[in-house]
Amino acid sequence: MARELDIPPQTLTRWVSMYGNEGSDAFVGSGNLSSEKQEERDLQKQIRDLEEENRILKKAMRIFANDQK
Repeated sequence: MARELDIPPQTLTRWVSMYGNEGSDAFVGSGNLSSEKQEERDLQKQIRDLEEENRILKKAMRIFANDQK
């Protein structure tokens, strides 16, 4: 297999070992993130979304408060 991929056999052995130990988290990069990094990214997005929602609600409150005057 290493010959077909044109890589050293040690590299293929190391990759198989890494996959056995860490599963798909062993090959991060190229758009793939470790589960911790993906969770961190998801939480940061959730924070940004909530902050935007708060800004919108504050603007709406000001508009409604001015309409009541």
